[in-house]
Amino acid sequence: MAEATLSSKNQIVVPKDARAAMGVKPGDKLLVVVHDNCVLIMPKPKSVAKALRGSMRGVYPKDYLRKERASWD
Repeated sequence: MAEATLSSKNQIVVPKDARAAMGVKPGDKLLVVVHDNCVLIMPKPKSVAKALRGSMRGVYPKDYLRKERASWD
């Protein structure tokens, strides 16, 4: 497990192994997600659409869309 120290300017250095695992380099944007007392740092996707593509697959029943559209008539 890597360790980082918060500087007097409230900055941290992302450890080398974490940068390598995320595949980021200097100048890349990172997303910081805070939930309760947990912080998640991840690379910002170049395309949000590509990052989300397929993420909802299997959430709705197979015929859900067809039945929903049929209800509009």
